[in-house]
Amino acid sequence: MDTTTVRGKKYSQEEFLELVLLASLEGGFQIAIFKNPNEKQVNILIDTTENVKRVPIQLEDLPSGFVIHPFADQADKKGYFLEASVLFKFNLEEESVFPHELPAWVAMHQNSLSVKSRIKKKLADVQIPLVQKFMEPSSKLEFMEMVRKGIDEILSGQLSKIVPVRRKKVPLGPHFDVIHVFLDLCQAYPNAFVNFIHLPVLGSWIGASPEVLIKTKGDIFSTMSLAGSQKAIGNNPLKNVAWTQKEIEEQALVSRYIVNCFKKIRLREYEEVGPKTDIAGNILHLRTDFKVNMRATGFPQLGSTMLELLHPTSAVAGSPREHALDFIHKNEWFDRSLFSGFVGPVNFGDETSIFVNIRCAHLLGDHAILYAGAGVTEEYNPEKEWEETEMKCDIIGKFIQSDENN
Repeated sequence: MDTTTVRGKKYSQEEFLELVLLASLEGGFQIAIFKNPNEKQVNILIDTTENVKRVPIQLEDLPSGFVIHPFADQADKKGYFLEASVLFKFNLEEESVFPHELPAWVAMHQNSLSVKSRIKKKLADVQIPLVQKFMEPSSKLEFMEMVRKGIDEILSGQLSKIVPVRRKKVPLGPHFDVIHVFLDLCQAYPNAFVNFIHLPVLGSWIGASPEVLIKTKGDIFSTMSLAGSQKAIGNNPLKNVAWTQKEIEEQALVSRYIVNCFKKIRLREYEEVGPKTDIAGNILHLRTDFKVNMRATGFPQLGSTMLELLHPTSAVAGSPREHALDFIHKNEWFDRSLFSGFVGPVNFGDETSIFVNIRCAHLLGDHAILYAGAGVTEEYNPEKEWEETEMKCDIIGKFIQSDENN
């Protein structure tokens, strides 16, 4: 690979993202494009080593990069890791991007023709072994049957909550443009972790997750419990929201699980704030925030420790966790892949931010696979659980299917 650099020129945000994405795809590189919640900076991380790396998720030992972990643990408990070989940044509030210099392998595409169609073809040409043929959507009947089985387990006392997941297959809009969708998601969901990732072995995923799994910044560790869902209605949805007992208990289960994880490692000094109503796109959730001073409590590796204890949370699996995971393994006929796994930047300066990979889509050729789950407790409503998954799928799906991505 040519490592020389040349002077860049001025681009629009969309042009620059397209240039870098096309160059990365042409080079066979791995790439993550992302924006942290409530921030304006877009980060473009490219791993040019040409090696797909799977590593133990010991955050404190990793260099600057981006971690990707599926829902199901592999036998070796390793995740995918993108090394920050090349890193670009720009601010969404600035109309133009003006990089001082570009690697030669990027700059050579500056005057390329048909960039959008070439990106679309490159993404569509990716063949993921043993995946494509298992990407059929879930029917309503199948999902309802999963809910019914979960309720039987709850009534028998084996579970207090289960989170069945369904898949929805949607066509890409006729003018689908992945960069346009990414920028639209940044604008529509400013308090979400908006991301696009591409690895040859995993394909392409795009999403806007509202849920922090773990975050460390300096000496401060934080996490959240996010559960309970209802549609945001009216001009002031936060003022008019009313939560049912089922939704309150569902969220409380996740909070209790976090507290129990603290107890397992004998951590007593933590700050708990909530629950409060949080808005993520057009959906309202109940949220409780937890913070720990790692220096004061003597837990410098709390990020890695809690990541292992928390994933997967009861918000995406159920409770008790081991029984819920066993139920999912026996009754979900498909692999969740990256959905309800975790993704995020590691050791960017003094900050690591790992998010539960929800509100996402797997891009496959001329269509996408959307995933959504619903928290089922003893007080369940089958039709409402289905409607909840429809609402969650629409968060990303309405952008993917839009005719306006041109």
